[in-house]
Formats: sequence, C-alpha cells, structure tokens
Amino acid sequence: MFSFLNTKHKRKSAALTTTIMSLLLIGLFFVGMKYLDPPEEYGIAVNFGTSNVGKGNVQPTEPLRAASQEQVVEEEQQQEVVEKSEPETAKEASAISEDVATQDTEEAIAIKKEQEAKRKADEIAKKAQLEKERIEKEKQAAIAKQKAEEEAKRKKLDALIGGVSNSDGAVTGGEGNDNVSGDKGNINGDPNASGYYGNGGGGGNGDYNLGNRKPLSRPKPDYICNEEGLVVVSIEVDINGKVIKATPGVKGSTNTASCLLTQAKIAALKTKWQSDSNAPSKQVGTIKYRFSLSQ
Repeated sequence: MFSFLNTKHKRKSAALTTTIMSLLLIGLFFVGMKYLDPPEEYGIAVNFGTSNVGKGNVQPTEPLRAASQEQVVEEEQQQEVVEKSEPETAKEASAISEDVATQDTEEAIAIKKEQEAKRKADEIAKKAQLEKERIEKEKQAAIAKQKAEEEAKRKKLDALIGGVSNSDGAVTGGEGNDNVSGDKGNINGDPNASGYYGNGGGGGNGDYNLGNRKPLSRPKPDYICNEEGLVVVSIEVDINGKVIKATPGVKGSTNTASCLLTQAKIAALKTKWQSDSNAPSKQVGTIKYRFSLSQ
C-alpha cells in the first residue's frame, strides 16, 4: 500500500474525501445551470407610408402624389427660423434681465453713497454747531466774569471812598479822558497832576511827586523874567532815577509864560530821584515850581 494510507485515520480521511467529491460531481449534472435556446425575436409595428413626412388621421390605401420640393424646403426653412428665433429670444431676455439687474445695482450703490454723504454732512454740521455753541458759552461766561470783577472793584472802591454812587457831595462836573462821568485818577494822587497812572503820594515837601520815590537833588530854576505864578512840570523817570522827559505847563499851572516854562523844564531834567528796580521803566510824576516876584 501507499505510504499516505499507512494509518487508519489517513485511510478514513481518503475514503471520506473521495465520497464527497463523487457526490459533488453527480450533483453538478442534475443541479447545475440549464442551457436555454435563444428566445424568439420580437419587433415594433411600423405604420405603412410612402414618405418620411405626412399629416392627417386617415390612412390612404393608395400611394399619394409626392409633395412639391418647394413646399418641403419652405417648411424646413420655417422650422429652422423658429428654431433659431427661440435661442435669440432667450438671449435677448437674458440680456434685458442682466441690464435691469445691473441698473438696480448701480441705483442701489448711488443711493447708498448719497445717504452716506448726507450722514457725514449732518455729522459735520452738528459738530460745527456744538463747537459754535461752546465758544458762545465760553464768551458769555468770560463777559459775565468780567462784569462780576468790575462790579466787585466798584463796590470795593465805593466802600473805600465812602460810596461814589451814593455820594452826597455838592460839587458837580468831573475830569478825565474816557467820556464817562466821574473824576479819573488815583485816590492818593495830586489834583493838579496831569497823569492818570502810577502810584499816588508825595515825594518831598508836597512839590515833588513820584509815588514813593524821593528826590535826591532839587535844583532850583533860574528866575529871569518879570513873571510869577505856579508852573507844574510832568516828568518821566527811569528805574535809575534819571528824568528822561519833562513837559512844563501841564494842568494846574497858573502861568505859562515861556521864560518860566523853559527854566522849569531845565530844573526838572536836572533833578535826580531814588533808583527803584521794581518801578516801571517810565514812571510818571510831577514837580511844582512857584515863581514869585517878592522872593
């Protein structure tokens, strides 16, 4: 025997395998796919006719006379025209639709731009109006503040001199260069002085007036003519005490003879005053010279 059948199990397996293969082969003959003959051919019924075109519902029993070539060509041309007109109509409709859509879009953009420009213009106008109102308010506030300060100064001055507005004095008139009623000057000033600014007070013996500054030298004018009277000289003094300008014959003078005025001016220019670094660069004052024939 063969070596692959040398055991009981091998022989049993070979017998079983042979049996199964035999059964499969027998089954293929009886259970396998069947061969069928080709089926019968079937067709579509076609109407009888003698041409490729036609019309009507009645079937003629005899051949018809052939239609003229011109009629067939005309019908074909009409059909082509109809077929061509349909795409052209569709194109025209599409173009019109695109034009309308484009026009609507341009109008919408233009309207939007116009609205945006109007909004910006309104904002600018509003800001300008607010700025104008702010400036006007600041101006009114400044005016009100100035009036309040002036009123406070007036009340303080009234309290200082006994009440100018409620004064019971008997003298009328006034003096000044402001075209406003009143007596312009300083409460500590000289009624005969021509200046309206500077500090009041006397500098020496009542005839030398330059604020709180006193004269260091008092040269007397030469008396060279047969005239007498009071000559008031307006002076301007620098911070070093030097008289830089002298104007004789100002208000308060009782005699303005040229011989008196000339000598008064010379004496005033020679006068030396105390230096003062805190004084104005041109401090205004007066000097009075009394000319008398009895001297």
